[in-house]
Amino acid sequence: MKKQLILEDGTIMIGEGFGSEKETIGEVVFTTGMTGYQEVLSDPSYCGQIVTFTYPLIGNYGINRDDFETIHPAVKGLIVKEAADFPSNWRSEWSINEYLKHRDIPGISGVDTRKLTRIIRRYGTLKGAIVSENESPDRVIARLKETKLSTDQVKQVSVKAPFPSPGRGFRVVLMDFGMKHGILRELNKRNCDVVVVPYNTTAEDILRYKPDGVMLSNGPGDPKNVPEAIETVGKLLGKVPVFGICLGHQLFALACGADTFKLKFGHRGSNHPVKDLETGKTALTSQNHGFAVNEASLENTRLEITHIALNDGTIEGLKHKDYPAFTVQYHPEASPGPEDDNSLFDRFMRMMENYQHVGKETLHA
Repeated sequence: MKKQLILEDGTIMIGEGFGSEKETIGEVVFTTGMTGYQEVLSDPSYCGQIVTFTYPLIGNYGINRDDFETIHPAVKGLIVKEAADFPSNWRSEWSINEYLKHRDIPGISGVDTRKLTRIIRRYGTLKGAIVSENESPDRVIARLKETKLSTDQVKQVSVKAPFPSPGRGFRVVLMDFGMKHGILRELNKRNCDVVVVPYNTTAEDILRYKPDGVMLSNGPGDPKNVPEAIETVGKLLGKVPVFGICLGHQLFALACGADTFKLKFGHRGSNHPVKDLETGKTALTSQNHGFAVNEASLENTRLEITHIALNDGTIEGLKHKDYPAFTVQYHPEASPGPEDDNSLFDRFMRMMENYQHVGKETLHA
């Protein structure tokens, strides 16, 4: 079954269709990870996007029941050079083709993903469509130019009602902007008593849970499209320790008076070097984001840069100078990716413990 990948700039690539037979439109992005395709496919941060894998062979170890980052994937489509037909791994339960069919996600293989990546790096992310070979390219391109991509991705992927993940340790309210299960897994591993709440939960409602700390999750899209979350984060600062990841990092920055901007083609992969300015150490990190914090906008805030990306110098970590709050742009829960900076969750545990011992009055004196 032949399919076309058509970009809004007029680029047309012909390949073999797999997965769902439906047509799809989304923002075409690329990720450089050599492994972790199951986690990428199920990462809510890819909501509305068609993902290109730069690694040429995808699906070789199959799909298993344990490595999902969410139950309901939100990715729009998949582009690969080669999709493995016969996976080989003791944990494999489905091929990638079977999984995509089951989840109604279209894919296209046989595409020159190196060429496609160069196009995105040169021109930035583009709208694209995976359609049948019988579709008129001119009509598809016209449709792409008219299409306005969704701006409510966080609303689409966030939970609709609070739910608990019980433990006997610190009470952590986890704001779900598109939470990867890896974040919840790390909190559970540390015996936290977690309450997961929707993205638009107010600060007043969060504080009614009497949390020892608040976790701001990752998520898709432009942080400025979630103004209610920015307001909530601002009201939480100084009242409870805060730890933010990815979109949570950007929302934290906006709540503190900084600004964000869209990257040309984003950071997506599992091998991005990030330097910790406090220790001088460099960690290889897993990343998936299209926006970043504007460094110049920090000038009149109480924020301090803690981490930078060594590839392009963008901000990868922040902390508040007055309140117990810190964030990182990358994914320390490491699914998929390395585990170099997994200790940030332990830092969050220590912050909550210190906050309890020191007390609000002393901290805010």
